[in-house]
Amino acid sequence: MLFQIFDAFKPRLHDSNSKVNQVALETMHKMIPLLKDNLSPVINILIPAIVDNNLNSKSPGIYAAATNVLEALCQHVDNSLLLQPFCTKAQFLNGKAKQDLTEKLA
Repeated sequence: MLFQIFDAFKPRLHDSNSKVNQVALETMHKMIPLLKDNLSPVINILIPAIVDNNLNSKSPGIYAAATNVLEALCQHVDNSLLLQPFCTKAQFLNGKAKQDLTEKLA
């Protein structure tokens, strides 16, 4: 069931409409404290969707929402679940996104 929900939700996290994208990130930020470690089955789907494009976004609202989501993940999800997806993404990012994710890893 969780896969079905997040398979449908994931495209909104990088929607071409910036308002839809930002609302999806803000919604994800609200969901993380409720779901916590129950997100583990979908964490490998979520991290790329949250990080790709959003951390390098020129939109201050999208960038802020994406960093808030990452912060919520670090606070509410077991860090051992985040380590591998963060490392994998950090290898292939550039710019501000790489810096932000590397700081989270540290």
